[in-house]
Amino acid sequence: MPEYRIVEHRGKFSLAYNELERGRVRVALGTDDRGLAEARARDIWRQRNAPPSERVADLWKPYVADRKATVARTDRFDSLWKALEPHFGHRLGKAISREDCREYHKARKKAGKSASTIKTELEFLRACLRWHYKDAAPALWMPPESKPRDRYLTTTERDKLLESIDTPHVRLFVILALTTGARMSALLDLTWDRVDLEHGTIDLNPAGREITNKRRTTVPINSRARAALEQAQKAALTDYVIEYDEKPVKSIRKAIRSAAARSKVPCSPHVFRHTAGVMMAQADVPMQKIAQYLGHTSTRVTETSYARYSPSFMKDASAALDW
Repeated sequence: MPEYRIVEHRGKFSLAYNELERGRVRVALGTDDRGLAEARARDIWRQRNAPPSERVADLWKPYVADRKATVARTDRFDSLWKALEPHFGHRLGKAISREDCREYHKARKKAGKSASTIKTELEFLRACLRWHYKDAAPALWMPPESKPRDRYLTTTERDKLLESIDTPHVRLFVILALTTGARMSALLDLTWDRVDLEHGTIDLNPAGREITNKRRTTVPINSRARAALEQAQKAALTDYVIEYDEKPVKSIRKAIRSAAARSKVPCSPHVFRHTAGVMMAQADVPMQKIAQYLGHTSTRVTETSYARYSPSFMKDASAALDW
């Protein structure tokens, strides 16, 4: 969806924007009052870009266009819609019920999809409806939270996995994932202008990215990450830290699966993030610091996942009950 501008034309204001087919388009607003012109422009723009119907397929397009303007990676929307469209595309947004969501959950489970994947899909459907209907959006049923993932790498497994990886960009990804605790998308987004080797920090949040529950933070660069980054920077051919064949990498899951098979160390990009959290907890790093490092919205999330790995967590509570 193009952005509009308010311009002066023959002593009065007009709404102006660019279209792919028509080029520059200008619509007279009929006033020389800036405030009135802005109000009229908003109304005209809203009418011109209103969905042709209230079917979810028509609501999804402007929602995604708006989201793509504020998120760094946009490729996930295609896969989300591929899952949602057969079930909800033809439905009217306000007619979707909690039971419809439960039926979707059953169908996706039958198709072999994980609980977390299904929950994410329904959360995006809910976000689309809330974006369009605001407070009038229907209340959708959401699956319960999944149990915290327990799989993490031991130091032996970590070393064994890295020994099996010869491809530079895959090895760099694994090292950064383990030393920053960042999500896969954050590392694949990472550009060299946000890696400050002089001051020893990595800013995982690109400029202009909307702050969501999947928060990204700024983390320090430890010696392991620094060595890998300095080596990679010397050979860099693009602005992206993780690159291959002079292009940014869109997904690294297949390469990680191959490395896991070769090393016989079961793992995934999320296992690396979980491993980072466990390693900090095992070293008795306070939950508040782990939460900040991983970009959690609250320490409650951190404690649910990592408190049980901390040697001293609640030890004082136990001591208070001793005699």
